[in-house]
Amino acid sequence: MKRIIWKSMLWFFGISILLVLLYKWIPVPFTPLMITRIIENKIEGKDAVFSHDWEPLENISSNLQKAVIASEDGNFLLHNGFDFKAMQKAIKNNNKGKKLKGGSTISQQTAKNVFLWQGRSYIRKGLEAYFTVLIEFIWGKERIMEVYLNSIEMGNGVYGAKEAARHWYTKDVKNLTPKEAAGIAAILPNPRKFKASNSSSYINRRKEKIMKVMRYTGKIAY
Repeated sequence: MKRIIWKSMLWFFGISILLVLLYKWIPVPFTPLMITRIIENKIEGKDAVFSHDWEPLENISSNLQKAVIASEDGNFLLHNGFDFKAMQKAIKNNNKGKKLKGGSTISQQTAKNVFLWQGRSYIRKGLEAYFTVLIEFIWGKERIMEVYLNSIEMGNGVYGAKEAARHWYTKDVKNLTPKEAAGIAAILPNPRKFKASNSSSYINRRKEKIMKVMRYTGKIAY
């Protein structure tokens, strides 16, 4: 049994490191969430809407980079994958009965979206931490941001910045204005519920807040 466990661990580490190395250089073709959404739609009898097209980071508006940092992870350029102050704040808010918010970094979200399933469990959180360390060490900030902006859900069946710009604003992603970028970032907590354009008053308030923070937010150097 010990031998089987040892071999299984070696295989896991070998395959996971190989995947991270491959995705440092090649576009991520799909994520577990994309597959999950297609299956969910099929089960519910809906059309399997799927829109995803890879775009190099240098072709993505710096406004969108700033917007997601301002909205999702203000210390992205400074931390090594984990924002422990944000985690402590999220735990305190949760203990007070407030909405759990702000504990997961862009690096953690990228690790989860690309390599893992959705849901909450100690095993998944442990694997998320493991992959976060790997991508921070092997990919670096530029590649993490590139994969993040090309992989996350930005609308119903809409994945990645290029398709989000087309879907919400019918324009090229490199031409997004600060307000349009803030609109996309504002809906990320629930992109299938909220709209980046023709938004609700709640999302409009989030846009204004994000744009204010964007003025003091840096972008990835490439």
